[in-house]
Amino acid sequence: MRRPLLVPKLGLTMTEGALVEWLVQPGSRFEIGQSLFVIESEKAAVEVPAEEAGLLLAVDAAIGVPLPVGAVLGHWDDGKEGEDAMQARTVPADAGAPVHSPSDARARTPSTPLARRVARERGIDLARVNGSGPGGRIRLRDLEGMASEMPAGAASAVPAACAEGAGRLRAPTATEQTIARRLVQSKRDIPHFYLSVEVEVSRLLALREELNALGDGPRLTVNHFILAAVGRALKDMPEANRVWTDEGILSLEAADVGMAVNTEHGLLVPMLRGLGDASLANVAALAQAALGKARAARLAPAEMAGGSITVSNAGMHDVSHMASIINPSQSMILGVGSVRQLFRPDAVGQPMLHREIGLVLSADHRVLDGVRALGFLKIVRTYLEQPLRLMLA
Repeated sequence: MRRPLLVPKLGLTMTEGALVEWLVQPGSRFEIGQSLFVIESEKAAVEVPAEEAGLLLAVDAAIGVPLPVGAVLGHWDDGKEGEDAMQARTVPADAGAPVHSPSDARARTPSTPLARRVARERGIDLARVNGSGPGGRIRLRDLEGMASEMPAGAASAVPAACAEGAGRLRAPTATEQTIARRLVQSKRDIPHFYLSVEVEVSRLLALREELNALGDGPRLTVNHFILAAVGRALKDMPEANRVWTDEGILSLEAADVGMAVNTEHGLLVPMLRGLGDASLANVAALAQAALGKARAARLAPAEMAGGSITVSNAGMHDVSHMASIINPSQSMILGVGSVRQLFRPDAVGQPMLHREIGLVLSADHRVLDGVRALGFLKIVRTYLEQPLRLMLA
């Protein structure tokens, strides 16, 4: 039976999305869990998997055109009783739906956005190009040696520095394009302000070492303590757990925390759910599972949606402080620095060795004022400086 493929809702505040690429071609069969298409969400370019097996009948949406959630991207046949695939192909297109002609073959050829732009400006037929990317995807370098097809007088789409051998140009991946666009949007639309504190973590490091020595449960990292502290702070201060939307300020009930993960596919932010009451062991298990799925590019759209805050930990890169850009659809991001050893005077002026971490909270001034944001940050610091509190229910 003929059924539509719709633009999915990938985030709590998402109202539209743009199709980046089809991963299955019309006339091809697909299995449950197989990625069908890539769509641009608020946080990443996400591969959307099939919920059922079937046959892709037609693709109706244009690449790169913003569409509202629920809009039709294409149609597929589920193989069940009803209209069969051949009949479905003869059904007239809905009013306003694009009518594909042979000239559309070039547009449907898997290719990077930069390769498509260069091909268009040079007059190159992408159907004649053998792509070297995954799945035969055409990249910019595949167009080398085809400059003779450029119309006379047309300007080269490749920057002069690259054409002269002074550099090397590559097309950004879909995820890189999405990250760039969304972060520019965030800095432009969200009035950021920043608060920083130093956190004494000697007790935390000692407790972590002791718990790991027991060998009972997942191995704990400093980041697990930070994620747990942020989750508890959201529960303790619910007025901080809210986001800005076009309809108004939305207060969130669940203490969900995003965890920034750097992967070969780009920066991904899986959400760890319900950390307000989670034990350290549970936080560690959730984080480890999310990390594995992110690195394997197996995160479902729903697993990256929601939440008011993300934790971005740069501690492994030997940096003292990091002021981060808030993810669109959220209101805060906590930048975490490295553990540093330094001497500070004690109560009588004698030097005492401290182990500290620098935290920088970036906050949306439309949602939080300085007093509330500082109150939230102080709660996080208290949990980290008194980590036994995280062991309590």
